[in-house]
Amino acid sequence: MNKPELLAPAGDFEKLRFAIAYGADAVYLSGTSFGLRAKAKNFSEGELASAIAHAHQHNVRVYITANIFAHNNDIDEMTGYFETLAAMGADGFIVSDPGVLTLAKKEAPHIEVHISTQANTTNYASARFWHDMGASRVILARELSLEDIAAIRAKCPKTLILEGFVHGAMCMSYSGRCLLSRYMSGRDANKGACAHPCRYSYRLLAEDITRPGKFMPVDETEHGTDIFGAEDLCMVEHIPAMAQAGLDSFKIEGRMKTAFYVGLAAKTYRQAIDAAFDESTPGKYEECIPHYLDMLKMASHRPFNTGFYFEKPQGELLDMTYVRSHDFVGVVQEYNAQTGCAIVEQRNVFETGDTLTFIQPQGKAFSQEITEMYNKDSIKIVRAPNAKQLITVPVNEPVEALTLVCRQC
Repeated sequence: MNKPELLAPAGDFEKLRFAIAYGADAVYLSGTSFGLRAKAKNFSEGELASAIAHAHQHNVRVYITANIFAHNNDIDEMTGYFETLAAMGADGFIVSDPGVLTLAKKEAPHIEVHISTQANTTNYASARFWHDMGASRVILARELSLEDIAAIRAKCPKTLILEGFVHGAMCMSYSGRCLLSRYMSGRDANKGACAHPCRYSYRLLAEDITRPGKFMPVDETEHGTDIFGAEDLCMVEHIPAMAQAGLDSFKIEGRMKTAFYVGLAAKTYRQAIDAAFDESTPGKYEECIPHYLDMLKMASHRPFNTGFYFEKPQGELLDMTYVRSHDFVGVVQEYNAQTGCAIVEQRNVFETGDTLTFIQPQGKAFSQEITEMYNKDSIKIVRAPNAKQLITVPVNEPVEALTLVCRQC
């Protein structure tokens, strides 16, 4: 087995910084056009250049998404785009359309092209087709089992990289090809503008086929309706199995998630992958699985499952209930060794008497009660109610910049 790449989402510059600091080998992101997360903040042309430069300073690769289902005017607007990205130093382009692939190879022949999961690659013949067309990587359809993936790996050139999702939200539609958003809101999911109508609350009437003309209500419970909302993927317990199946890159979903989610997911899967491939400490990975799950459960998520990797779901993947064990309350900006204090940028209300957990990019996590804190004017306060205010907090241990600060719910 080859140690897989850890690929993390970067919906904006802040999330890029957290993905890199918390252990990603590569990040995927988008410009303001042509990606399938148009409602994420994304990156302007100037920001793209800065993002790529920042990532490369930390030896992290950058893949740019251009995976919309392109229409004629999109192709016209894309002309020159890949050449510009190549000049910035992009490491790869993620596309789903054969015409876009052709354009990318023409404008930037030396840059890798990755085939998006939107292309719905479910068999080895399709994977080989994309490879023959010049793609270096295929992001496989989510609807494949590990057995399917192993068969694709066995029948494809070793030079073709296979990528699969390891964690995050799953679209209720096959390979994300959903028309519901466009129909209900005019926002086309296949052009990057999904309104996520699968997360709406619904009141439905189902026709009772045993009594023509009679209708049976389908009501929302206190947990919401489970008609469209898929559970979240979590494969942290199955890292070796995914690698054995032949996946070369493990992808975390979530360009529209919080920096807290990105940091936690990147750190957890970094630790899990490293432990699974560390021959000097056999059994460490299996021993730490409960810890990995606890870490991932800190951020808001729906119930975890293993998607299609082991067997086809029979309807048990539908649950819209969001849960989390912790609230994200701040980010450490800097630590003063002389005073033993951390400057925390507030993200949610916290106050003296709270027990906060500090999750560091590299160092170990620790928890402590906050007994005192001060605002930017060095005035002692008991509560931090204002978004992004800078709070000075004495801490029991040295703490790294970009440390995530949270409080148990």
